[in-house]
Amino acid sequence: MSMKDIPSAEHSMAALVHTIHTISKDERPMGLRIGVVTSPLPNLVIHVDNIDITNEQIYLNDYWKPGHYREAKGHIISETQPRAGGGGYAEYASHTHDIHNDYTDTIIMTDTLRVGDEVTVEPIYRQNEQLYYIGQKVVKL
Repeated sequence: MSMKDIPSAEHSMAALVHTIHTISKDERPMGLRIGVVTSPLPNLVIHVDNIDITNEQIYLNDYWKPGHYREAKGHIISETQPRAGGGGYAEYASHTHDIHNDYTDTIIMTDTLRVGDEVTVEPIYRQNEQLYYIGQKVVKL
């Protein structure tokens, strides 16, 4: 073997970098995925990209947890529907009442993830373990 047959260090390094790039290109992190619920809460399992992810690997939008509640505050200005009283007297004629009140409300959500629901799945990188964020239910149009 002559010196002409031995590639230069620069050529060898370029070939190595090209090979590593080709391998890692196929293994690059994926973005948003779509998964399918195969087991509901409390033991949630989402099937995505031929793997099952379980509670230990999931960050879940808290909206989907059973019993999740939302609070609302506001002010309402309106009036009641016209309504007549009784007896035919003028003071009981059809009338309305003004509504001008503050309100607070607590809403307990009953939505949850069910078997067969499609959900967004986003890998969480730079962790010591593989974790996933489950966002919302989606449908294919």
